[in-house]
Amino acid sequence: MDSVLKVQGISKAYGTIQALSDVSFHVPTGSVFGILGPNGSGKTTLLGILLHILQSDSGNYSWFDEMPSDQARQQIGSLLETPNFYHYLSAYDNLKIAARIKRLTNPNFDFVLKTLGLYDRRNSAFQTFSLGMKQRLALASALLGKPKILVLDEPTNGLDPNGIAEIRDLIGNLHHQGITVIMASHLLDEVEKVCTHVAVLKKGNLLLSGKVDEVFRSTDQIEISSSDLNALSDVLKSLAGINQIQQIGDRLLLHCNEQKTPQAINEYCAQNGIYLSHLAWKKKSLERKFMELINENQTKQ
Repeated sequence: MDSVLKVQGISKAYGTIQALSDVSFHVPTGSVFGILGPNGSGKTTLLGILLHILQSDSGNYSWFDEMPSDQARQQIGSLLETPNFYHYLSAYDNLKIAARIKRLTNPNFDFVLKTLGLYDRRNSAFQTFSLGMKQRLALASALLGKPKILVLDEPTNGLDPNGIAEIRDLIGNLHHQGITVIMASHLLDEVEKVCTHVAVLKKGNLLLSGKVDEVFRSTDQIEISSSDLNALSDVLKSLAGINQIQQIGDRLLLHCNEQKTPQAINEYCAQNGIYLSHLAWKKKSLERKFMELINENQTKQ
């Protein structure tokens, strides 16, 4: 099975507000798939539809190559909002209640508590837990029943840096165990560090989807100069991998494919009898690439 989830043309409106518009993508088996977008981009609505909490206006989706919905849902753990645990009960007792609600016949309490690093605190009252520990217990509840897929909505919301790092590590561990993780987030840094694949949403529209490094691939910039800018520009026009040449004052700004390194450009110029007096690599940050993607799409609409 190449994909655990296939989304085809999902649309959803709330009155005059179009929350989702013809969204389609596939989630590869065993991936950590991020649904990335600013607040209000339709991420939570999409997760609600995929978990059969909301009904789409059009389009469809299928889990596990169209496995019957009841059977599919048994293999999906989800955390859309923090469960209402009982503050005075222990972590173990709260999980027992969650297992009864889910009608699980053979709950894996010890396994999930150990996986989430809570086994030593299993008998401690929930009210004594830090915010990060509470979030980990919520993840433990979602993992009861040994699901093949874990669906999370903003799993690091409200956590301090230590708590965020803990959740990232836990998602990485689950990924290595073969669990497919689908997570919505508005944090680019979170997606970059955790996810293997991503779908980028803005105002209900899917901008791009695919592997993280491919989705955010774009041209880098190299700034160069020499004693004869015209000759330098003419030489570089014949060099593959340079998409655009801009003259800014006494320097040229090259928009290059990521494979084109400053060293390669320096060597090429020297081979053609031109020696550079200035060479600087202005590699774009992932955040800048993301913002350019969002803004570029906005200008096209």
